[in-house]
Parts: sequence; structure tokens; C-alpha cells
Amino acid sequence: MRAFLASSIGVATAAALALPLALSSTALAHPAAAAPAASSAPAGSTQSLPLVPVGPAADRTPGVPGMSTSPRLPETQGLSAREVKTFSLVGVVWDDASTQLDGRVQVRTRSVATSTWSEWQDVDTHNSEHAADPDTAERGTGRVRGSTAPLWVGQSDGIEVRVQAEPGGRVVSSGLPTGMRIELVDPGDTTRPQSDAKNGTAEAPPVLDDDKGELAALPGMTMEMAESSSVNVPMAPLGAKEIPALNKADSTADAVLADEALAAAPYIGPRPKIVTRLGWGADESLREKGFVYTNRVKAAFVHHTASGNNYACKDAPAVLRSLYRYHVVSSGWRDIGYNFAVDKCGTVYEGRAGGVAKAVLGAHTMGFNTDSMGVAVIGTFASTAPPKAAVDAVARLTAWKLGLFGADPRAKTTLKSGGGNLYAKGSNVKLNVISGHRDGFATECPGRHLYSQLPPTRTASAKLQGRP
Repeated sequence: MRAFLASSIGVATAAALALPLALSSTALAHPAAAAPAASSAPAGSTQSLPLVPVGPAADRTPGVPGMSTSPRLPETQGLSAREVKTFSLVGVVWDDASTQLDGRVQVRTRSVATSTWSEWQDVDTHNSEHAADPDTAERGTGRVRGSTAPLWVGQSDGIEVRVQAEPGGRVVSSGLPTGMRIELVDPGDTTRPQSDAKNGTAEAPPVLDDDKGELAALPGMTMEMAESSSVNVPMAPLGAKEIPALNKADSTADAVLADEALAAAPYIGPRPKIVTRLGWGADESLREKGFVYTNRVKAAFVHHTASGNNYACKDAPAVLRSLYRYHVVSSGWRDIGYNFAVDKCGTVYEGRAGGVAKAVLGAHTMGFNTDSMGVAVIGTFASTAPPKAAVDAVARLTAWKLGLFGADPRAKTTLKSGGGNLYAKGSNVKLNVISGHRDGFATECPGRHLYSQLPPTRTASAKLQGRP
């Protein structure tokens, strides 16, 4: 998102960047030496490795005789190249969610397929704006950590990390955030059964007890999976991996699921096909129990995941499982932050659990999660144009979901700020019904190229709703 270090920061910074970073690709630490904390659940795992100082620790460095000493070099932490268990997504977390990491995070990874090391890749450090609002129950659990954006790197078994405080940044005088760790996420294999979080064994398969109308068992599903699936009935049967697309006329029935008062709303776009959480393999044992709702959906905030564009559409479910695990296990959120995700081929995915037609409270736009929905296009669009299929999918999704709540995609609406870095808590803010993340928070998200597509998206969405 935000630009990092300029090329003119000087020789001292360049020297600091070069300090511990050029280890041979074969000079790997044994994974046991890192003592990673990992989960063994078949649906995925997370290795969490503490970062250590790797740059000069002295307050001042020696100067030329007869002259003043040089200023302190920016603090640097990281890890030397090492072999680890297989992972596909990386991110850095730290103890205090209210602390911003002003600096540069870079990683090198070793591919499982080719055994070669990548070049250094930047990890987006400005991720605090993707979170629950201040003073909410989700934010106050004590589990929430500061975090960078996650980066999808594909199947890898080696990692090297460097994190450097930004010269002139707020953290230089006090050091980088405490408790910094690199999180290495394996999305898991959805062909294997999900396990009981307590003892690692498969749970008894639940089904639906037709006599009592209660969830009792369904072959191959845990109770958590059945609960998550049930909130999308009758749009799709219990255990469905997809919610089918509908034409405009038939989609009006979905309004009853959102708000009975809007059951006769005339401007509802055709429902797009939506891959359910079961369809992309969400491990329902990870998230908090139950669902949290707001009153209605008045606006849609469009995001990019900032996780990179180096994925195939067939890999999008694995990317989503990794994002979900990073949000919950690594960052301490109750569930994945976004309400929906869209991949580069235009496939729409259910995000946070609670029902795709309902006003589910997300953690996508700090300050404006209430009465809104978050739609994340999987990728990074600061310097790359989003695929047309993805932009078209955002128009289709918003035409349907906003229509369920009577919202005109071309209009403006007023939301009350829950607190952020642009608007004071409690202030009423007029925003576009389809807004970019940057409209509610000082951030580059959703990237300038995706943001530039929002005006035509509003027009296309309204046309799909049948508005004059």
C-alpha cells in the first residue's frame, strides 16, 4: 500500500539492509532449532517463529576521528535462511494491535517444486485498517495482535526474513514492535477430514433430524460445519458447496432472508453463484462460535487482499483458507475479516460466517464495519490492473446484496464512525454506497487500479438491479 523506503535514504540504510541477508541458499538452519509452534490439524497448520535482532544494536556507530559520530542505524530484526515445514502464505505479527509497524518487511522463500529461492519480496506492512472497530467485543478479546498483510508465496519449505524500521519513522526511537513473529501458514488439504480441535480425531458426522428440525448429523460434516451451512438454507441445501446463481426475478425471494420489510423491493440484482465456506474448505473449528449481525447493509467497501497476484484460480480456495487461518490464528480475529472474496476469474466466495444474505458484522474497514459489507478481490492492485472478470463479479455481487437491503449502488449513504484514522468516533460520514477501503480509512487499499474501477462498477451494479 504505502510506499516504503526511497532510493535516496543514504548509505547507512543501504548498509543496514545488507547486513545479515546474503546467506547461501544451502546454508539452512535445521527446523528443530527454531522450535516452531505448529498446529497439526489436517485442515491446515501455522508455524510461528520469533524474529531476532540482526542489525547494529548500539545507539551510535563509530565516526571519523575528529568528527561527530554517525546517527544510529535503523533497527533490523529477522531470521537467517532456514528449512521449515511446508507452508504457502507468510505474514508478520506482533503483540500490540495498536502499534503500527513503520518499516519494511521482506521475505525470501524456497519453492517445494523447484528447490530454488525466490528474490526478496516485500510484505505490505499497513494492515491495521483491516480489523474490528475499537471498543467492540472482537477487538477486546485480548487475543488480537498487530499484523502485516499476508503474502501468498505458494508451496515453500524454506524462509528468510528481514524487518527494518523506516528511517524517520515513529518506531526508530523506541524500536520495532515487541513480540514480532513470522507466521508460516499451510492451507491444508480439504480431501482429508477435519479434526476435533481437542483431541485431533474426527468428530461424529452430524445429520439433520427432520422430526425435530434440529441439526443432529450429516455424513462428513462436523456440527460447526452444519451450523455454518444452515444459515444459507433455503438458498442452498445443508452441506452445499455452492449457492446457485439465479435470474433477477427469482432473486427477489432472497430479500426475505435479509429483511422481511424489503421482500417486495423492486431493485435486486440477479444472485451470482457463491462458493460456500464448505466449498472452499473453511475449518469451522477455528472461528469463534455463533454469529454477529448488524441492523442492515447500507454500503459495500471494496478491498484487495494485498497478498499478491501469483496464484492460479484453482488455488483460490487454498489462498482463502490461508487468509482465514492468518486472520483467526495469527491475528486473533473471531473469523475471516471479509464478508465476501472474489478471485481473478470472477468466482465469488462466502467470507465471514453467518449467512450470505444477512447483515453479518465483519472486520474489514476499521470504523465502518457496522451496517456495511466488505468485498475483497484476491490480489494486489497498487501497480497492476484487476482482471475484468473480477471487477464484473464485484458489480454482480453488490447488485444482489445491496439490493436485498434496498441500497442504490450509485447513491451516497451515511454511516456512523466507530473510530479510525480519518473520522472521529461517533461522527456521521457521508460515503458512496460502493466505496473503496481508502474512503473510510487512510490506506492505499484497494490499490489505485482497482479503486479507479469503482465508478463504472457503481453504474454496472445499478443497471443489474434494473434501476432507471
